[in-house]
Amino acid sequence: MASKTTNPFTFLQQVRAETAKVTWPSRRETLISTVMVLVFAAVAMIFFFVADLLMHYAVQFILGIGF
Repeated sequence: MASKTTNPFTFLQQVRAETAKVTWPSRRETLISTVMVLVFAAVAMIFFFVADLLMHYAVQFILGIGF
């Protein structure tokens, strides 16, 4: 299969045309999304910390050993 080559100038024009079609989020939407990601990451961190702590105590209780 033969590959089609495009000169760099044409390629950059195409990239610029495609970039102009993109609907970029506003600053407010970006901020809200960032805060949501940070909040959910913190919630996941707390959940997994508590789950790990409970499993630690369960294994310690079942095996009767201290870690």
